[in-house]
Amino acid sequence: MKQTGPRICLRDWQEDDLEHMRTWLVPGQKWHEFDAPYFEKPTEDEIDRLVERLAQSIAEQNWPSPRWSVAIADRQSDRLLGNVSWYWHSEETYWLNVGIVLYDPATWGQGLGTEALGLWCDYVFEAMPQIVRIGLMTWSGNHGMIHLAQKLGFREEARFRKARIVDGVYYDSLGYGVLREEWAALYPSGFTD
Repeated sequence: MKQTGPRICLRDWQEDDLEHMRTWLVPGQKWHEFDAPYFEKPTEDEIDRLVERLAQSIAEQNWPSPRWSVAIADRQSDRLLGNVSWYWHSEETYWLNVGIVLYDPATWGQGLGTEALGLWCDYVFEAMPQIVRIGLMTWSGNHGMIHLAQKLGFREEARFRKARIVDGVYYDSLGYGVLREEWAALYPSGFTD
């Protein structure tokens, strides 16, 4: 799988990604402050198991179709920048949510997340014709994700007040969504940054 934009590409995981990923998964990284900080972070053993499973998939080239998670890489250097993913909210009704992580704060605020998530939404809609909507969940303290969702055309559909606690402070949980026909109207030739 490979989706290419002007500055990034979405691609299958590669062996060169493994040590970078292991480093970025260690708790205490800046991205952990925004990516669901109300959940426990993985232990060292859990990180090791995750990297081992990924290494096995790379060695076997054993990828699901459609992909549920792929790497975000710099288009020029092929350096790992983060990942995009999707997960079922309700498989019975074909309702899924997408997610994105850019690991290095030096890459934030440059439009790379917009490019990556836009390409990913194109992929999800194309690979899964039964999907009529894509959701995205975040929290009111993650201003970057809120801006990204709105910039791509997602609409706020749900606000669960004071549903998340971060550093002892209550925040709202937010649900965003975009319908297939809305996405097609916004990006009739497919997503372009």
